[in-house]
Amino acid sequence: MSTSAPQTPTKLIVLAAFVRDEEGELRPAFEPQECQSEIQAKHRAMLMASGGAYAGVLSWWREADLINGEFGEPVEIYRWGEVPEME
Repeated sequence: MSTSAPQTPTKLIVLAAFVRDEEGELRPAFEPQECQSEIQAKHRAMLMASGGAYAGVLSWWREADLINGEFGEPVEIYRWGEVPEME
């Protein structure tokens, strides 16, 4: 008889950047990237913000139950420039 520990939520840490397209609309510069830690996400976001290539940069984390497809509310780590509202 096998007993397994209850599944604990995973902490997803994400980095995203945004650019303006030809019509001036704010668009993702690339697919959101998962980071290994909040510190890494913040440092990468700050570096991207200082480079001048993006209209905005955002890093955040949220709890995620990947088995059931449930996600917690996003918690911002770093925000710079123009960033769309988070869903």
